[in-house]
Amino acid sequence: MTKDWYAWHTDYDQPDSSLSRRLAELRDRIADALDGAPPGPLRAISLCAGQGRDLIPVLADHPRGRDVTARFVELDPRNAEVARRAAAEAGLTGVEVVVGDAASPDRYADLVPADLVLVCGVFGNITDADIRATVRHCASLCATGGTVFWTRHRGEPDLVPAICDWFAEEGFTPVAVTSPADRVGVGVHRFNGRPRPLERGAAMFEFIGYDRLTHP
Repeated sequence: MTKDWYAWHTDYDQPDSSLSRRLAELRDRIADALDGAPPGPLRAISLCAGQGRDLIPVLADHPRGRDVTARFVELDPRNAEVARRAAAEAGLTGVEVVVGDAASPDRYADLVPADLVLVCGVFGNITDADIRATVRHCASLCATGGTVFWTRHRGEPDLVPAICDWFAEEGFTPVAVTSPADRVGVGVHRFNGRPRPLERGAAMFEFIGYDRLTHP
């Protein structure tokens, strides 16, 4: 990886940054999904989870937080350790943080289909073809009635409308597609179909990085 993804997280601490506003929107949408979730145990997975700043604080504060068994998969061990420590400090014993390649469906095999699927910070760092493939895989990762959360920058060309179409093709309906900050998009889609079998041994995407995508 050419970018320091640990240092990248510091922008979340700037209240007026686009990342900070994106994060606030995600937390609100995750809380809304938990509010409407059926009673009983819930499952959550987070791909390229970073430091877990989107999901962990919501689980810590929400009445349903202790109902959730979650797995965070993150390649950078420094970010994974931050997430692991935050979950422990919040008393979230149901949260597991795994250091590894989030593109492998095998990482989630015993926890899918999940009620919450987070694909945040991914779609801006992979090719358009891999975004389409990942949306298709979401129909294996997400339970019927479950929710997928995703993000994508809204620069030119704006791929967000196409991503929404791809989700629709896979049996998802939009809950919200918003732009909480300039050139930032947050999507929330609910799955209405029947989960497909997980494609074991596959690779959902290759994480290339925004800089390499825009300056090959």
